[in-house]
Amino acid sequence: MIHRVSLAAAAAAVFSAMPAAAQEVPASGDTPPPASAEVPATTDRAARQVYTPADFTRYAPVNAYDMLNQVPGFQIRDNEELRGLGQATGNVLFNGKRPSNKADDMYTQLSRIPAGNVERIEIIDGATLDIPGLSGQVANIVYRADGISGQFSWKPEFRPHYTDPLFTRADVSVRGRSGDIEYEAALNNDDSARSGAGGPTLITDATGNIIERRRDIWNTHYDTPKLSGRITWDPVGDTVANLGGHYQRKYDRYYEDGVRTGPGLTDRLRTVRENSDSWNYEVSGDYQFGLGPGRLKLIGLRRFSHEPYSQEIVTTPDDGAPATGDRFAQTGNIGETIARGEYQWKMFGGDWQLSGEAAFNTLDNVASIAVLDRDGVFVEQPFEGGTGGVSEDRYEGLLSFGRKLTGTLNFQIIAGAEHSTITQTGMNGLTRTFFRPKGSISLAWAPSADFDVSVKLRRRVLQLSFYDFLARAFLNDGNQNEGNNDLRPQQDWTYEAEVNKKFGAWGSTKLQLIYRDVEDRVDVIPIGENGEAVGNIAKSWAGAIDWTSTINLDPAGLKGVRLDTRLLLQKSSLRDPFTGEKRQWNGFTDTIASIALRHDIPGSDWAWGGDAEYSHYQPNYRRNQTDRVWEGPVWASVFIENKDVMGLTVRASIRNIVNARSRRDRTVYTGVRGASPIDFIEDRDRLIGPIFSFQVRGKF
Repeated sequence: MIHRVSLAAAAAAVFSAMPAAAQEVPASGDTPPPASAEVPATTDRAARQVYTPADFTRYAPVNAYDMLNQVPGFQIRDNEELRGLGQATGNVLFNGKRPSNKADDMYTQLSRIPAGNVERIEIIDGATLDIPGLSGQVANIVYRADGISGQFSWKPEFRPHYTDPLFTRADVSVRGRSGDIEYEAALNNDDSARSGAGGPTLITDATGNIIERRRDIWNTHYDTPKLSGRITWDPVGDTVANLGGHYQRKYDRYYEDGVRTGPGLTDRLRTVRENSDSWNYEVSGDYQFGLGPGRLKLIGLRRFSHEPYSQEIVTTPDDGAPATGDRFAQTGNIGETIARGEYQWKMFGGDWQLSGEAAFNTLDNVASIAVLDRDGVFVEQPFEGGTGGVSEDRYEGLLSFGRKLTGTLNFQIIAGAEHSTITQTGMNGLTRTFFRPKGSISLAWAPSADFDVSVKLRRRVLQLSFYDFLARAFLNDGNQNEGNNDLRPQQDWTYEAEVNKKFGAWGSTKLQLIYRDVEDRVDVIPIGENGEAVGNIAKSWAGAIDWTSTINLDPAGLKGVRLDTRLLLQKSSLRDPFTGEKRQWNGFTDTIASIALRHDIPGSDWAWGGDAEYSHYQPNYRRNQTDRVWEGPVWASVFIENKDVMGLTVRASIRNIVNARSRRDRTVYTGVRGASPIDFIEDRDRLIGPIFSFQVRGKF
């Protein structure tokens, strides 16, 4: 079963968890689409499978994502949010090459390749390839555009409660070739959403006495139209050049209206308004050519994002008293420039690569806080810690070597280091330099065509959010982060193992194990006597077991029926910087269990199915509170699909059929958590309701 959130990204939920500064609720009901059915495969050698377009005919795929989505047991893994471009960390290649951009996820890039352009999909163990950093199962999409073709989709969505209809979720793309030039252009708003929930919240004291009753309704409008294009020059020989880019606008609005009542309190109307409209662009390119005994690849990338944000909260008593309110606003400009070179050659029976990278990241931010006066005018207040700049200049060098040890055993080793200088301007400005070793070693064993094992040990350095260096207010919850100029990137030793077993016509199963020994875990830490900020915890760890299976029921006589299952169990540990007690990471996902069924009815264009998923999350911790926010605990959906409605694929679905709720449990203390009395307990239970969606997809 394909998950757009794979272990590495579930480990992103896991091992990155929720950002330490995050406070807002995720958009209700926004979940990935269910995976589709299984196809047979042709094995041409151990640990290598080849799927041709004929294998996918019955599913009427529109693009390469639809095809890869049918491959049993394969999980798409996006590139990890590490630093710069670095070594390959995703598990999808395009014509044997890793993508050199950062803005598009694998789903977006796959969905732009028309199914008619795909010649084959190869599933290979990454450690057998000459691309450093890959391990476990890797999909290579082999495609070539002939002439011009395109595709489109429209995915409207409707909810009966609290939320406006969504009509703008759509995309269109065109790909073609003229001689040695291949080109693509796309207009995409596939991430747009309309989310919302409403219901009661009870505020009680430690003994359960009601302090306040709240009834709130919130909804969001989110659109991300993006215009993108790419040109590839691929003449005869080993020279290849790519140039691509995009421009994107983001329209992100949050609206909340609520009424608050309580014993002895005046009734109040409370409004929350947030605006996160922004824009960004990215330009990237690469040029590969033969040089001496090997190949040299030069890569360049520039991206920039302009990110204004404002949050305004106003409370109006119904007895005629003046309204009170607060406003937090900031405008951040984020830039990244990368230059990278990779030289590959063969020597001593293996593949070598020497790479060097220079990356320059910047943030310039201006923030302010204002208080509403009795005349209804917001008056600015001092907030120096929120304004400033952060920059990092980073240089990296790595040498890799990989080769086949036996007919069934491959290994790859990477060794190198990075040097970086982080400079912060503004309040308490500081410049620091760091030197960090990096690298990995991996082994891949494939004793037969239906069984393979890979293991990997690597040293990672993660990317910081530069906003975390600066102060920020979270008005909706009455919290504030101080600035912290001593923040350091998280590093870890990661131990990974992947076991794949195929059961012929019955399907396949995959077991992935991850353990991370972490230094400088990013979390919320004490600052001064009463403050808190995003900072580092010296030592922590996390582990995960991710078991996925594809079960094809054709051999049992249920033609066209397939089940996909997943069980993800995760655990983490650190010593709480406020209480000294051991606990799990902030917002850590500890359990996911899911099952999906799809039935492609033989001899027809119809398919139907459904899925269900249970998930559980750890609380977020601050100086004076624990806070667990979730939606669920179970999400479930059903769908029906016709793959030929006048040449179009049409699907109707209903999500949240078991009434998943928007929930919050928060306990706030009068002082340091665990050492002070409880101030109040917040129990929120909001209705999301069913979600009706419609999907039309086609090609031209």
